[in-house]
Formats: sequence, structure tokens, C-alpha cells
Amino acid sequence: MEEVYFDYNATTPVDDAVLDAMMPYFQKKFGNPSSGHNFGTASRQAINQARKQVATSVGVQPSQVVFTSGGSEANNLFIQGAAGFLKASRIIVSAIEHPCVIRPAKELTRSVNEKWSLRKLMVDGSGRVILDDVDKAMSEHPPSLVSVMLANNETGVIQEVAAIAEKARKLGAWVHTDAIQAFGKIPVNFSSLKVHAMTLSSHKICGPKGAAALIIDKELILKPLIFGGGHENGLRSGTENVPAIVGFGKACELSRMRMEETITHVTKMRTLLEKRLLEMGAVVFGLHAPRLPNTCYFALPNIEGETLVIRLEKAGYAVASGAACSSATPGKSHVLDAMGIEPMLARCAVRISMGSSNTDEQIDAFLKALTIIVQELKRISSVMI
Repeated sequence: MEEVYFDYNATTPVDDAVLDAMMPYFQKKFGNPSSGHNFGTASRQAINQARKQVATSVGVQPSQVVFTSGGSEANNLFIQGAAGFLKASRIIVSAIEHPCVIRPAKELTRSVNEKWSLRKLMVDGSGRVILDDVDKAMSEHPPSLVSVMLANNETGVIQEVAAIAEKARKLGAWVHTDAIQAFGKIPVNFSSLKVHAMTLSSHKICGPKGAAALIIDKELILKPLIFGGGHENGLRSGTENVPAIVGFGKACELSRMRMEETITHVTKMRTLLEKRLLEMGAVVFGLHAPRLPNTCYFALPNIEGETLVIRLEKAGYAVASGAACSSATPGKSHVLDAMGIEPMLARCAVRISMGSSNTDEQIDAFLKALTIIVQELKRISSVMI
């Protein structure tokens, strides 16, 4: 039995065309891009081409693209790098940010020499940042740094980043958005979001792991996290991962070409899925908020999410529980907690995130399998009672 993959928000398979683009840079074109000979020049040209591809995908100049090893590094580079140049003040983040934003923000408050304060923005029951709370937070203490994700990795709910950025800019704050989950699933334009910096990642768009980018405003000054030979305009020293960067660039190009078709495809599947789930009595988190078209985060009351995930895996379906977004620290979802979801219901959360390779037939088969599993679990529960 071939397992069906419904966890595209966690990672994606490398596209065949991406792999083909990468292969020469493992053996034939293996030169160090900092070397002056032909082997090095070939690698440098490949990186330059990838930089253009990434830049084009979000409407910026290639010089604004800083390659990193992953989204976590890029988010840390902005938060810690900006803090290294700014006078200690307040940093504002949403309560539903990924840990790689929340944790470095918390670290700033622990500094011995400089006193940063952290304020988390509240979200409503649908998972959207409350704009009135943004105003309140900024009036309490004008921030120097603000970071609000474009789309949440669990719920798929899309945030009003441009509106938040406008408020922050008026106070002179530097604004960042973690656009990792949104990128490739909806159109993302750097200028339209009105931010100073934005994080993207390769492995969420059918590119390889180990490549990401921080997109920065041309006037932004950051302190590097990694010092050395001055690579990436001095912002990220270390010999570049040429194959991964090449793959990232190709994935950006393909994603941009296929986006409209993919959005139509996954939206159709999600509509079918959620119609049936609601008929089964499921709660769909963020149902009435703008969401990524591929993401469905739901709970069937009294059916524990972790149990359902295990049973679905045995039936041939790879999905995620609410806590699986941070597998190193299993427990309740901080996202659902921030949304005010009752703890017992939050324990029932399951996330399905689809991609272009999924089909309507897979959704139908999944729903049939889910119905059988839920009936079995309810029978077991009734016997135990």
C-alpha cells in the first residue's frame, strides 16, 4: 500500500526539474564559488542565477536576497541582527509565531547589557492578529522591531501584515514577516507587504532542504550571526551550499509558473474535504478567516488528535497533529491556546495540508477511511465507559 502524503506544510517532495537542476553541482560543477578559476566561476554564476530567480518570485532586486541554511537561521538573522544595531527597546511579535521567531525574541529580553522588552499580539478566535491590540501595544511602548508571520503554519490563517507594517513604520520600527508558509501557496510581493525584511524557505515549495533566504530592504543594516569570509555581502559567511541554492532558485521559478493552477487544484480539494468534515461534526479552525488554500486544521470532538494521526498512518495517510508542528517539544498547540480554543478540543486537532500531487480521489478515500476509524474509536470509547 502506497502511503498518501497530506503534510505539505511540514515539507514537500523535491520536484524532478529541481533535482535535475541541482545534480551537476554535486560532481561536475563542484567548484567553490569564491575560487577564481573556471570551476569556481561556474558555481558563482549558478548562485547569481538562483538569486535572480528568488528575487523575481517576490518582486525585489537580486541584491536584496541573502541566502541562509534555513528559515530558522533567516528569522534569527533578522531579529538578532537588527537588535545588534538598534538601541534596546521593545520587540513585538504575534502570539502565534513559529518558535524560531518567538525564542530569539525572548532571548533579547535576557540580555545582561541591554534591556529589551517583548510584547505578544493577541489573536481572535479565528487566529487573526487583532488590529486594536496592535494599536494598544504600540501606544504602550513604541517598538523598534516587529515580526508578524504572513500565514500560520498550523491553521493556514493569513495575517494583515501590510496594515500592521504601516502602523509600525509610522513609529520608526523595523518590520519583518515570516512568509515561509505563504510563499508558493499564495502570491507574495515584498513591496506590497510594506515590510523591511521577509523570510522564505526552499523545502516548502518542492525545493531541497538546507536553503532559505532573508529578503531585506536595501537600507537595512544587520549584524551578522556568522562571521568569516564575508559571503552574502558580509551578512552570512561560509561557503555557499551551491546545489541547494540552485534547487531553491529553480523551485521559485516553477512555483511562480504553476501557482494559479495549484491554487485552483488544492482549493477544490479542500472544499470537498471540509464539506464532509463539517457533516461529521468537525470543528475547522479559522474556517471563516482568509486561509492558505491547501490547509485544513480540524478537530473531531472527543477523538484525540494524536490517536487519530496514528490510526490514519496505519490506514496509509500521513497527516499531522496539532503538536506535530514542534515535534521537539510535544504538547499543546500554542497557536490554538492563543486563539482561546478549549484545551480538550485542542487535543483533538489534526492538520491536513495538500499539494499539487494530491487528487480528489485521495480525498474521497481519506474521508472513507476517516469515517471508519472514527466509528471504531467511538465504539472503543463507549465500551470503556
